[in-house]
Amino acid sequence: MKASALRPLALGVVALAVTVLLFSRAQAGDDDYYPPITDPLTLQECASCHIGFPPSMLPAASWQRMMGGLESHFGDDASLDTDTAAAITRYLVGHAGDAPGQANKLLRGLRPGDAPLRITELPKWVREHDEVPAAEWSRKDVGSKANCTACHIDAEKGYFEDD
Repeated sequence: MKASALRPLALGVVALAVTVLLFSRAQAGDDDYYPPITDPLTLQECASCHIGFPPSMLPAASWQRMMGGLESHFGDDASLDTDTAAAITRYLVGHAGDAPGQANKLLRGLRPGDAPLRITELPKWVREHDEVPAAEWSRKDVGSKANCTACHIDAEKGYFEDD
């Protein structure tokens, strides 16, 4: 066989290997994987100031509450025009941790009807981070409990394993 005929086959094998690797990583880190934001508008607006937190990390009621109070969003005015806010709310609610078909691992221990605004206050999050010394949160390169990427280097890709 000529080298030029083998090239498509080699590319196919490489593509398959990469797919298997990515799929196995998602399965291996399943308990620590939360699908990242895929909606461009939501990503643009939310991730312009902080990590785009995966919608499945909070229940729908939390996202509705958060999007309804953007004029006072954790000390900042994050107001959006009505159409943009409605589109982002639809996306976040549709992909929330308690939406049909979504995994709600981080919502374990949350009482039905609760609508927390901070992921860092969820019972499962608190349990998983209780071994982190208080001084770590105030380090200059960490800044706050909401800075996931300080410890989880692939957080923006949805992976929150211990690094």
